[in-house]
Amino acid sequence: MGINRGRTSNWNVLKTSKDFKPHNVVKLEHVLGLTVTSNSALDCDTKTGIIAYPAGCTIVFLSPYREKQTHLLNDSRKAVTCLTYSPDGRYLATGEYGHQPSIRIWDLSDNSRCYEFTDHKCGINCLAFSPNQKYLVSVGSQHDMIINVWDWRSRIKIGANKVSTKIKAVAFCETGDYFVTVGNRHVKFWYIQHSKQSLNKDQPGLIGRAAILGEQQNNDFVDVVCGKGDFQDMTYVISRSGVLCEFNGRRLLDRWVNVKTSCAFCITGGDEYLFIGCAESIIRCFSVSTLAFVTTLPRTHYLGVDVAKALNISHTSSHPKDARYPDAIAIIYDDVHKKLACVYNDHSLYVWDINDIRKVGKSNSYLYHCACIWGVETYPELEDSVMPSGSFITCSSDDTVRVWNLDKHRSDYDADCPYQSNIYSNELLKVIYIDPELQYIKNTDIGLTDKSENPSYDDRNGVRSMGISYDGQQLATGDRAGNIRVYGLKTVDEICKIEAHDAEVLCLEYTPVIPNSNKRLLLSASRDRLIHVFDASDYYKFVETLDDHSSSITAIRFIDVNNQLQLVSCSADKSIIFRRYQNGKNAHFVRDRLLTGKSTLYDMAVDCSQKYVLTACQDRCIRVYNVNNGKQCKSFKGSVGEEGSVIKVALDHSGRYLATSCTDKTLCVFDYYSGECIACICGHSELVTGLRFSNDCERLISASGDGCIFVWRLPRDMVVTMQTRIAQQRARSSAPKSPLYDNSEDPMNEISITTHIKADIGRDINNDIRFNDGQLPLWVTKSVNEESTLISESNSRKMMPKGRWAQRLTPFAQDGILNLPSSRESDGSKEDSSVDSGTETSRPEDRHEKLIVPQKGYRRSNSSNLSDLQDIHRVRQHTDDSSLGSFKNEDVESIEHDGDIEDYSEVESADNGSNNKVIYYQTVDDALR
Repeated sequence: MGINRGRTSNWNVLKTSKDFKPHNVVKLEHVLGLTVTSNSALDCDTKTGIIAYPAGCTIVFLSPYREKQTHLLNDSRKAVTCLTYSPDGRYLATGEYGHQPSIRIWDLSDNSRCYEFTDHKCGINCLAFSPNQKYLVSVGSQHDMIINVWDWRSRIKIGANKVSTKIKAVAFCETGDYFVTVGNRHVKFWYIQHSKQSLNKDQPGLIGRAAILGEQQNNDFVDVVCGKGDFQDMTYVISRSGVLCEFNGRRLLDRWVNVKTSCAFCITGGDEYLFIGCAESIIRCFSVSTLAFVTTLPRTHYLGVDVAKALNISHTSSHPKDARYPDAIAIIYDDVHKKLACVYNDHSLYVWDINDIRKVGKSNSYLYHCACIWGVETYPELEDSVMPSGSFITCSSDDTVRVWNLDKHRSDYDADCPYQSNIYSNELLKVIYIDPELQYIKNTDIGLTDKSENPSYDDRNGVRSMGISYDGQQLATGDRAGNIRVYGLKTVDEICKIEAHDAEVLCLEYTPVIPNSNKRLLLSASRDRLIHVFDASDYYKFVETLDDHSSSITAIRFIDVNNQLQLVSCSADKSIIFRRYQNGKNAHFVRDRLLTGKSTLYDMAVDCSQKYVLTACQDRCIRVYNVNNGKQCKSFKGSVGEEGSVIKVALDHSGRYLATSCTDKTLCVFDYYSGECIACICGHSELVTGLRFSNDCERLISASGDGCIFVWRLPRDMVVTMQTRIAQQRARSSAPKSPLYDNSEDPMNEISITTHIKADIGRDINNDIRFNDGQLPLWVTKSVNEESTLISESNSRKMMPKGRWAQRLTPFAQDGILNLPSSRESDGSKEDSSVDSGTETSRPEDRHEKLIVPQKGYRRSNSSNLSDLQDIHRVRQHTDDSSLGSFKNEDVESIEHDGDIEDYSEVESADNGSNNKVIYYQTVDDALR
């Protein structure tokens, strides 16, 4: 029985407390990346042809025929190091790395976890089911050196033994009488004693017998596979030096052959052929019966390839003479469907078609980051865009910047466009290589489960940050050595390189359009406590340095306050500094105010109204500050857990929801106005270092230190809410400009100047009403001018204010009479939740009142005071999106529902045919190279 392809496991809802009950589940839609380090982490179900591999804490199931993924999320937040299918394909066993790792067995019919065992100490290297599915063998890491045999359905351990070396692979013979383990100078056959007695020291239940290695005894053996069919008594082992050995059922070395490679990593086989993954992208094929060489499979892309130029198969024959290739580190063969899946150490995945061994073709291929991803940015939606709509960019420690696009129905640009669909990947459009020597483009430290053993894990150069100009024409990148490189996105050429800082560049930010100036500035912030200002309109000429912080600067943002450009920066010294841009001949930034917080600040975001700044703090709080007065006006927990720190915060484009990432490897989605946690999800095995909402508000993109990019599908009600608010904002922005209109909203109830309207139905509203002729106080006038918002007209419903700030107008001031809308936009407060609850407000139809306001500006009533309206009541609960249509501006044509949101269906297409074409490479020389 195969996996349920249309479902994603609901283990992504992480309940950390009894009171936390998320209302929505954010579903994992697509994974760009993998964390396979050996053959133990790659397997294939021969009944369905589905390939399984880990990506952090997540298991990815890839169907090569449909090119579609389904996922299984590990709620323990520990990296999955190995996995194996049961022979019937119904169950999947996974092992993990970390303190007290678990062996989990999943029922793939409903993606449920049915068994769990915890007996190893630090990690699990290998897993294998017996052919009859009665036993499961688990091999611990080099820190515990234990082999366990489980009767997993009975939940008992029937055998265990210790080993003296690190085990790198395990394989069961087809009869199930024994299994074989390999390692450095180690090939051992293990026999399970079928004893009904309980396991004890005198009765280990597992007896090992070493193979007779002969002259191959000093080899480091890396992988093993057992024969099938007529050769079920044979065992085939490959050494790192490239020696293929054949052992018979008596553990004797019958014969061996030299594969002729500098290094071998893995082996797999079927009834006829053995395939061996080697260095430099070489895969050798040998006959099972004679160990005779058959053929060499085509090579993959070369390192440093420009994927955007690989538009047809001819590109595969034009490799440079000195080209280098990735190493094949994991390989699995599906003898039923004749597919060979291979993972390379640059984190690329190829699926080869082996229907004709003399004419091998490429069925699928995927190229991913091979190191920590430091940031993700969505490309803005512009009229003169140089990238396809929906593209996003990531930067990584592998010294690359990559452009991705998941829209399968996108229309490709002209042939001169540098972002094209290519034969190597459907999602990857472009790769910008920062290091011309390509030192870190592939992971040479395979087989190291513990990152503390990896000497190059922390001292890589890598691209640490990036920023996109507001016109979408330029991209700035900052590396870990303090250098800044600027690229033109239209031609992807390097414009300039600036040796700016003494430490890694943590943040890069372009200024928006500066009022009364043609300048465009680029600001860089670094761990060296400095902010450098460059003139992007004058070939990035240096302008000035800002040195007000005393520790690493974690984020910088620009805001527009009353047509005045301001710079906000936060630092690990717990401070936030506001600076204004002083225009003129010697333009520079002048410090306005300094705020000191309670904890270290890791990230910062600005809401869509440009009035509030959100900070991610070390104490797991999200604090909101008023831009005008610098006061903290709101604070709420940014994580549902009780451990870790919030390190990233991102607002969606409508300003309604925000996403946070915590050091406990979880992601949380919050309602910005109420502070309520909507969903908590997990799936990454390392810290989430990049977080962005897509431009269409339908997805959340997260990037992590495990080198994987997760694309999460947001619930439909959230998507409708965000897209409706964006439509309203665009409608207001196109309305006539006047003091009574403003394109932004004020979500903070604490600073809103509200007008209290009380019902008085029995009074004749047509009678003259006299007001005080006195002027408003100065502080109210200032607040009204700064905080004025949009008011829509509605001739059918009118009200009369009785507040103390009402002002009498002259008989000729007819413009001072405004008609209130029938239903106003929600600000997200708990008192008015018409947007997300699906309810609407209404007033008696026979009521007509007029609101007279001052001429200088008008501050509409905040939704928190709608409870004072005695004539307002909830009418009904909607079951569709009709309630969202009640927020209309009669002066502007409504565009809220110009395009209906397509419902996200989880049902997979019924088309069982292959959606991809096999690409056949040019015939290679069959001679053993």
